Amino acid sequence: MNLGALVDLGVPQEHVLRELARLRLNDEFKLSFAKEQKQGIVGTRATVISTGNVVQVDQHHHATHDSPYKHHHHKAAQPHRHYSDIKEIITASPFNESVKTRVGLIFGVLAEAESRIHGIAVDEVAFHEVGATDSIVDIFGAAICLDYLSVDTVLSSPVELGSGFVNCAHGRLAVPTPATLEILKGIPCRTGGVSGEATTPTGAAILKVTVQQFSERFAVTPERIGYGIGHHDFAIPNALRVVIGEVRGAIAAPYWVERANVEITANIDDMSPESYEPLIERLFSEGASDVFLTPITMKKSRLAHMISVLAQEHLIDSLVQILFEESTTIGVRLHTVEKRMLLRTSVTVPTSFGDVQVKLVQLHRGPQRWKVEYEDVKRLARERGLPYLRLQREIDAEVRKHFASNSSSGKEK
Repeated sequence: MNLGALVDLGVPQEHVLRELARLRLNDEFKLSFAKEQKQGIVGTRATVISTGNVVQVDQHHHATHDSPYKHHHHKAAQPHRHYSDIKEIITASPFNESVKTRVGLIFGVLAEAESRIHGIAVDEVAFHEVGATDSIVDIFGAAICLDYLSVDTVLSSPVELGSGFVNCAHGRLAVPTPATLEILKGIPCRTGGVSGEATTPTGAAILKVTVQQFSERFAVTPERIGYGIGHHDFAIPNALRVVIGEVRGAIAAPYWVERANVEITANIDDMSPESYEPLIERLFSEGASDVFLTPITMKKSRLAHMISVLAQEHLIDSLVQILFEESTTIGVRLHTVEKRMLLRTSVTVPTSFGDVQVKLVQLHRGPQRWKVEYEDVKRLARERGLPYLRLQREIDAEVRKHFASNSSSGKEK
């Protein structure tokens, strides 16, 4: 419905089809657009037909669960792709950085939600059933359309979730599904407007990343209006309305996500500093999000270190066990903390020294911020026998030039 609404708004169908064809996944789906109506409202219906030409991937991991209410797509066997596979598709895609960054952020929000719900590592999250090719079409399509429209700001009314139950890969679940609700934490929502699922995880993730402000009231002068027509019938028209217009007034944009973690701390005054490195490496290898040391002074003025470990709740027992086994501590403290993080993604950038991974974050109404991964620079410095600092400066210069070139060749936001 989002894709249909944006095409109805004025993005040429040919542009969307041509751009999606550059993904080279045409043997997996066919996308068509048609004028349809719901209860007297005429708009554009986007339909994805799965061809059944699939790639077999391990299916033993937990997976995302978009529902049949959103997925009007004709069902055929679909690829089971893990989040790591999706990231490779994004990195290899031929689009400009603004499109790739937005796509990466949307898929990242989906994977983070599933990771938290199912208690697994982010890269273990698998997109299966209708969640594989269809989500790629939906999410890349949304980014391509927004890039074409070159809008400055995206606003939304509170999100309607619907009511009742929905069947998915994990059985029969209440609406909204756990993933949808996890994604929409901190965002104003409504329930009960329709009988059925009104917002799916993919739709919620698109909103989470693209919308700068959710509110009941906006001062907007409408210029163009588009309707995306859904496949199911509700008591009210199943249509998504999108408006382009002039916005008055300041828009505050939360360009971050919030996530609850557990912080494990231990005060240690009788351990050799050399012993911390293998301990920290083990904690990271077992899934810790962050590990750091803080110099402290304990009783009797003993100099010591406080080790802090940040992790998801399901990892607490294993990480505490590591602290007991591989440090001299005899007790730990546990605290629940709320993390507020900028949305981020990772892209591969070619340089004259070799490919490097670059982490990207986007500040609201500010420039894109990036950082080349330390491990890639260290590896290339070792392979080429070059000083690390010198190589870092030269790679940074090439990456800066790469982004400047992509920005000038693509549409500016």
